[in-house]
Order: sequence, then C-alpha cells, then structure tokens
Amino acid sequence: MQRRMPTWAWTLLGVVAVVVAALLAPVIAAEQPFAPAPTPSAEEAEADADADSGATADRTAAEVLATLPVKGRAPKTGYDRDEFGQRWLDVDRNGCDTRNDILARDLTDITRSGACTVVTGILADPFTGATIPFVRGQDTSALVQIDHVVSLSDAWQKGAQQLPPDQRASFANDPLNLLAVDGSSNAQKGDGDAATWLPKNRGFRCAYVARQVSVKAAYRLWVTQAEHDAIANVLASCPNEPALTSASAATVPDAGVSYADCDAVRAAGAAPILEGQPGYSRRLDRNGDGVGCE
Repeated sequence: MQRRMPTWAWTLLGVVAVVVAALLAPVIAAEQPFAPAPTPSAEEAEADADADSGATADRTAAEVLATLPVKGRAPKTGYDRDEFGQRWLDVDRNGCDTRNDILARDLTDITRSGACTVVTGILADPFTGATIPFVRGQDTSALVQIDHVVSLSDAWQKGAQQLPPDQRASFANDPLNLLAVDGSSNAQKGDGDAATWLPKNRGFRCAYVARQVSVKAAYRLWVTQAEHDAIANVLASCPNEPALTSASAATVPDAGVSYADCDAVRAAGAAPILEGQPGYSRRLDRNGDGVGCE
C-alpha cells in the first residue's frame, strides 16, 4: 500500500518550482532568437508619412512642444553636410532651387536674372529687425544668408541619424526650416539650439521657437531638457503662438542631374549652367554670380 505525500510536502514542492522557474526565466529568454519588428505595409508607411507632415496641424507651438521627446544629445560622430544630400534641391518642382525660392519668399523689391536667380532685394531681417539690402555677388551675397532654423548638426545629434537619406534631404531643403537672415547673426548662431542662442530681436522669438518645434515634430526629432525649458520659457509669453505645418516632410526630393566638375558640364553641353538649373551647385560657380562654368 502506497503512502500519500503529506500536504506540507506538496506545498514545499510548489514553492521550489516557482523559485526555479523565476531563476531560469532570464536564461531561457536570453537564448530565444531576436524577433525583428515586422516590416510595415505600404499603407502603414504612407500613414506614418502623413503623420509626419501633419504632426503640427491645428496645434499651438506649446502643444507641439509637449509632444516632443526629451533626451540627451547624441554624439556628433559621423556628421557631415553631405549626409543631408545635395544642396538646394528643387523640392517644389517649380524649376528653381530652394535657395532662390527662399530669397524670393523673404525679400521684397526683388529683381531676377532669368526665371529663378534673385539678383537684388531688400530683407527685413527677422533676427535683428534691421533692413538689409541684398546684392548678389562674391563680396556681397554673404550679407544675407539662408539659415537652417534647426541646424543640420543639431538635427543629426537629435534623431536625424536615423532618418533615411531622402528624408534628410527633405529636411535640409524644407522651406519650413529655412529663413533668409542677417549673415553675421547666422554665423553667431552656428549650430546652436534655443538653449544656447535666440534672436536678438525679441519680437521674433515666439515665431522662431514655434518654427523650431514645428520642424522637430515634422521630422520626429527630439529636444534636450535645457532646450525644452528655453522654448517653454519663450512660449510662456505667447501661449497661443501657432505651430506651422511642413509640406515637404513626407516628400522624396530627386537630386536629379549632378556634375563632378565644369569639364563634365561642358561635356554634357550644359555650360554655362545657371543657378536653378538641374545640376547647378556652388562649387561650379566660384564667383557666386549665379552662372557656373562660364
């Protein structure tokens, strides 16, 4: 006749089994193969793109700021201007490069050479409040520069490393992220964020940080704690400042024609090449007059 195990013994065995399972769980999990996230469908990818371009629609800048992740600055390792694609693409397909589009948008009383190249104009500088005449030329063009409101270096350290190349090119050419400004102020700003630099013109600060948070939301970038606090401090004086919407965040710009040097331009029968034409770049136009490979 078999003897039954006492109740206390069964209880002890149960406790031992639970303890052993808890100890072995991390080991078992570590031995399981990594399961990558499923590849999104075309519909899901399209929905993600739409969410980027509409991330700021019908919101205030303060509301958008509250949606931005707050993280530390990533290393600058690997950063290079070329990581953001060819300079001054024609993102809106109007036949003119982005630089001339921004000059035409932000300057008044402009004159052009041809259909695209802005030759002269007047800038009401948002950074300083000063009025600056623009005259295209080797010694004068730099007085008015095109600022990346969120600098490329800052973006690289706050999420842009993870963007695909086409999205980085869109970021660098997005009109939402570009302003014609006083050249010396642009140089002072460098790659600073709102924690380290704000426009001298206090009347423009609300619009400036609103544009920064709008750009970061559109491209899913983050802010540091110091940057977040500096922006929040500015927006406290203008809580209803609207966020802006990007029309370019979900687009894929086409770099189009590219020439290694003026010999390649001439071989293709494209010389002289004018600013705004496919393949034009500043390295082909050494005197900065808008006409390359003369």
